Amino acid sequence: MLLMRDAWLETEQRSLADTVDVAAGSVGAIRVLRGQLLRITALGDGAVASLFGFSLQDPEVWLSVHHTRVFSNSYLLGSGMRLVNNRRRPMMVLGKDSVKRHDLLLPGSTRAFLAERGYHGEGCVEAVSGELARLGMTVPKLPDPINLFMHVQLTRAGEILPESNLTKAGDSITCRVVMDTQFIVSACNTGIEGNDRPAPLRLSVAENLTGFSTE
Repeated sequence: MLLMRDAWLETEQRSLADTVDVAAGSVGAIRVLRGQLLRITALGDGAVASLFGFSLQDPEVWLSVHHTRVFSNSYLLGSGMRLVNNRRRPMMVLGKDSVKRHDLLLPGSTRAFLAERGYHGEGCVEAVSGELARLGMTVPKLPDPINLFMHVQLTRAGEILPESNLTKAGDSITCRVVMDTQFIVSACNTGIEGNDRPAPLRLSVAENLTGFSTE
């Protein structure tokens, strides 16, 4: 009986999170367990997905764009690249990627930043903070996001130049998660020229690539 109970508990703990659709201008949260795949799909042209992740065991461990840059010695994401946390341990590994244009430099938008630029709506920082409160998670700080699908260029002179976002509906990025993680993904306005037309996103989880085939 104990063996059956343990097997049942393991099955429950390994259950897949339901697919989450994130409306333009809002945020969504999804739990992904070690070994599972996370896919983030653009449901509209020009989508940007600002990605945050927090360890389910210890919310003081989070997906860190700063440490990822140093760990990989790069400000560009590439296939097989490990995205690490603030303790320099991998949280996820980049797999299939139809866009191959992402930002590891810019912070999340705020309501004040957007207002200064003439935009309306909630900023990424406020929206993600609200989602953390809804989830009952307390974190010591809100880290900068990994801005998936954002199109910017870093020049030789060190300038960050926004470019027109060429992401199309149906584009996606898939990562293998290597630490039990609570992800929060923002589809809020970035306030960055060329990347300032929020579009909806889909967050889905599978044990392997064939698990996404019915989407």
